[in-house]
Amino acid sequence: MAQVRTYVRPMAGWWRRNPYFVRYMIREGSSVFLAVYAFILLAGLFRLTQGQAAWDAWRAALASPVSLVFHWFALLVVSYHAYTWWKVAPKTAPDLRWRNRPLPEPVITFGGLAATIGASVLIYILVRWL
Repeated sequence: MAQVRTYVRPMAGWWRRNPYFVRYMIREGSSVFLAVYAFILLAGLFRLTQGQAAWDAWRAALASPVSLVFHWFALLVVSYHAYTWWKVAPKTAPDLRWRNRPLPEPVITFGGLAATIGASVLIYILVRWL
């Protein structure tokens, strides 16, 4: 009797074979930086509840060279994440229309990017002002 073997598809490095999937995996990996940054902010909030000395220690840790390098790298990665998110938005958004005509994809992408940049600048100004 002949032995039947099932086909096992090789999975090692599947995403490196196609540039689309490489970009996809970079985008998905960027969410790790979002999670780490959220944890850093939560730690700051916790330190704020512990008093002035704990808050000052947390702020001093943010000024360390390692922290600054991490934050600059995280800014680049999160910016890429936001860019790719808005590039996908026209494909996932409901039918957006202006004067009974569908909005072109670049308009939706640019609008989302402009809103993201505008909100970021506004938050920066408010934080610096307060």
